[in-house]
Amino acid sequence: MSDEKTQRAKSKLQLSNAKLSRLLEITNAINSNSSRKSLFAVLQEVLINELHIGKFVLYTFEAYWRVALTQGISAAEAKKVDLKYIVENYKSIDVLSSNQQESLEQFDVVIPVLQEDKPLAYLLLADFEDEKIEISPIIKHLRFIQTLANIIVVALENKRLNNEYIKQIAIKKELELAQSMQSLLFPRKLPNSAELIVEAYYLPHSEVGGDYYDVIHLKDGNIALCMADVSGKGMPAALLMANFQANLRALLNVTQDVSELVRQCNKKVIESADYEKFITLFVAIFNPNNKTLTYLNAGHQPGILYQNGSLQLLKKGCTVLGMFDELPKIESETIPLNLNSKLICFTDGLTELEDKLGNQLEVEGLIALVENKNSIYEITAAFKSKIKQLKAISGLKDDITFLAAAFFSESSSPNSNL
Repeated sequence: MSDEKTQRAKSKLQLSNAKLSRLLEITNAINSNSSRKSLFAVLQEVLINELHIGKFVLYTFEAYWRVALTQGISAAEAKKVDLKYIVENYKSIDVLSSNQQESLEQFDVVIPVLQEDKPLAYLLLADFEDEKIEISPIIKHLRFIQTLANIIVVALENKRLNNEYIKQIAIKKELELAQSMQSLLFPRKLPNSAELIVEAYYLPHSEVGGDYYDVIHLKDGNIALCMADVSGKGMPAALLMANFQANLRALLNVTQDVSELVRQCNKKVIESADYEKFITLFVAIFNPNNKTLTYLNAGHQPGILYQNGSLQLLKKGCTVLGMFDELPKIESETIPLNLNSKLICFTDGLTELEDKLGNQLEVEGLIALVENKNSIYEITAAFKSKIKQLKAISGLKDDITFLAAAFFSESSSPNSNL
């Protein structure tokens, strides 16, 4: 073998060893959890110093396309390249012809980096202006460049996906904890006596919701029945409602004047939400000694009161809480109760359920559901059945909550005919 051939063979071997060393270096760097910046620095060094490529741009997709690496071209110029055109037209390594888009004229080769046909990055390469394509380092080392870019970009994508997965697991655990804590807001045991029987149901739209119901035994023997709904969904709504519940319970220990109660609640909501969210509230004070129900409706769905074979929609009250410093006109009403009077409270998630034609259930639909139902157990069963039916059709678009109360029933047994 001539000295010239020997030298060429040695040069090829050295280059092959150098390539293998770089691949090993990249692999070790990835295993060592090196930063994105460090990995791209290795790619840049190889392209410039070892392969002598004069101009290139690496675009990566991270929620949006961005310029990750440039050489021989400014970032501002690189941003002018039509990435949409590249994504739509290049799924494999290709030579860029001169008659293509003007923004691509300065480049010779495009190397896509794909993962399961999803484009993760594009490397655009160009030689020095006086380089001929026949001896182009791009052509000579194309597969190595592709391999190097693939290893780095795919590793970074996998790292990103893994971090996202870890975050999702953490968020899920936080939501599960929040759900568990929120469940503590609801009464553990509902009244079941000759004076009052209460049944309730709660179905959140997501892990945590913004609906709230409560049955609060007051120190003078009266009982407060509450139902509230906060605007919005998810964690912010749940946190505001938890704060509201604490304030409501504290205020009920100070006053049972429902007008004053909602005035104070309104101030508390404004302090907590700064006019960015509002809360609707239905609150009723049941006096078992006087056999009366005093209620106030603050922009909430009307309570439905059944007694003496007829129904009454409980609408008197005021506007929603949290929108105005001073609530406009406030009204309350006290209603005498008879044997087997029944009260139904609910949130708009129930009335907004839709059938196959897109028609909402609405209050009239609830009234139709409870006709000829003599006990709150039958009413509760009818509501749950309807929720299951309509949820299967239209899905769940909001939290659903309802509370049914029977006053002065002759028996507290679920099998009684209330």
